[in-house]
Amino acid sequence: MSDIPTLEDLEQQLGGLSGKRIFVRTDFNVPLAYSDDTTVSITDDFRIRAALPTIEWLTERGANVVCGSHLGRPFADGRTEPNPKYSMGPVRARLAELAPEVELLENLRFNPGETGNSDEFVAQLIAGPDGKRIDGYVNDAFGASHRSHASIVGPPRHVPSAMGRLLEKEVHVLLGLRNKPKHPFVAVLGGAKVSDKIGVIGALLEIVDEIIIGGAMCFTFFAAQGKPVGASLHEPDQIDVCQALMVKATELGKTIHLPDDITGVDAQGNFAQFGSRLGEGSIGYDIGPGSAAAFTDVVMDARMVFWNGPMGMFEDERFESGTRTVAQAMADTKAFTVVGGGDSAAALAKFRLDDEVDHVSTGGGASLELLENGDLPGLKALRND
Repeated sequence: MSDIPTLEDLEQQLGGLSGKRIFVRTDFNVPLAYSDDTTVSITDDFRIRAALPTIEWLTERGANVVCGSHLGRPFADGRTEPNPKYSMGPVRARLAELAPEVELLENLRFNPGETGNSDEFVAQLIAGPDGKRIDGYVNDAFGASHRSHASIVGPPRHVPSAMGRLLEKEVHVLLGLRNKPKHPFVAVLGGAKVSDKIGVIGALLEIVDEIIIGGAMCFTFFAAQGKPVGASLHEPDQIDVCQALMVKATELGKTIHLPDDITGVDAQGNFAQFGSRLGEGSIGYDIGPGSAAAFTDVVMDARMVFWNGPMGMFEDERFESGTRTVAQAMADTKAFTVVGGGDSAAALAKFRLDDEVDHVSTGGGASLELLENGDLPGLKALRND
């Protein structure tokens, strides 16, 4: 999207950056580990490090950078006050090690005006934390740019704004998949719910050659084929949708690959291997070894691959094999490979393959929405649409 202002455009518009106060909306929604009620550690600082190119570019030109991010869901479970465990303290400490000259605001979601897109909260952000008004705004939070939240869509209405290096790269890579695909183009989709990915499956069928379906999603497709799924997680209200997607694939001459075998537990809770029909009480937790091998062949023959969603419950070592095999295929293929954030990125990191793919997105939901719609609220805001 050449019509979105870049950092260079912002520098020109402000007549230089030296002494200018720039608010950078980052995505520091990092995973945390709690060893007791007071001790917190960051288990993966990838998202903090991903923002450094933008932060360093600005500070090297003399800008005073103030970062802001959300962390978790501090008002979850009906809380009326934000949960203090989502304080930015651990993130602030890590950022101070990496970029000591940069400020970091408290969790933006501690103010309900953030998710409510409150004009009053936008005004607070523009005014600055210490009453020193910001001169410019940079959105480098790709993982949050699919949400119309105050810190994402508000500042561009009031001050010169631009996209940061991370956001710029994400848009370039993902819209490249959407608008200039190389064929064969394969999408690998997993995760729990078909309902979360209906739109993107439909959109991808228009541009990919083949779609691989794994994870618990496959059981709703099995049900749509009339196969028994035992007690496996599936969505009965999405069966008609899956049937329609399979019809659409056939009409477009595209292929949807479903597993031929499943790994899980039988009705007695014992580890077991199944075909694609599961008996009463059986639960599938992973694609089977035969399917993992078949999916690998599809990935290896591709020129471009997009992967979003694990093939099974990879957090449990008994059911990690399918996801591990697909992750290894993503690392080994000569295709251009993109991993759409979320659990897929976590799986790559677990298997130490995150440096072996071409692009790991920092946004799971955002990457899917950009592929589906070709635009995001955060991008529209920067264009002042």
